Amino acid sequence: MNPQDRLIVALDVPCRDDAMGYVDSLLPEVRQFKVGLELFCAEGRPLLDEIRDRGGRVFLDLKLHDIPNTVESAARILHHSGVWMTNVHASGGPDMMRAAREAFPEEQLLAVTVLTSLDQRTVNEFWGTEYGIEQIVQRWAVAAQEEGLNGVVCSPREIEPVRRAAGSQFTVVTPGIRPRWAASGDDQRRVTTPRQAVFNGADYLVIGRPITGAESPKDAAGKIVKELRDEAGDYDG
Repeated sequence: MNPQDRLIVALDVPCRDDAMGYVDSLLPEVRQFKVGLELFCAEGRPLLDEIRDRGGRVFLDLKLHDIPNTVESAARILHHSGVWMTNVHASGGPDMMRAAREAFPEEQLLAVTVLTSLDQRTVNEFWGTEYGIEQIVQRWAVAAQEEGLNGVVCSPREIEPVRRAAGSQFTVVTPGIRPRWAASGDDQRRVTTPRQAVFNGADYLVIGRPITGAESPKDAAGKIVKELRDEAGDYDG
């Protein structure tokens, strides 16, 4: 895959003007943009249409999680919205994932696993489980694959376990990416660099603040793509 095509810029902003400012400044070098819950609740379907009309592709990150009939109905609406990729939460179970797949048959449908804001202690204390995060992510990845989903969203630390469990053709989308030169201090705990994530087997990297918080988002995105391109050259040579 072209390193440029691996990058998904997270539009974690509250309104249309902010979002489209980033879209317009990053196109055509960056073509893929994540619209999350806050922005979608604020702006709705028209924003998705506007990004697409500009030439961008939308990863709609809503993490659908409800009874199967409700998720199926929502996924059917999204199927007609022109989004390139969306997701459900794997913890909703196999019936819910299957219902979503039936309603969203052609586009990329992913299962969200354990959020990058969670660490092992939180998982054990809150869920009351002795399973490690790696084991949970693997189990959910296999369940998603069995129900016909294209891939998963997981932290960089679970890429290799997912690859072992689900194989090389299963799509892996990875948030929690922090270039070494970017400031830290956000709410994600299980993170790594772009180069390491791709080396471990990620297909797509979701990167927000290191780009949108930079003095020049276009230059920051270009720097990340260059690092990935140089790394791809190292792999080939």
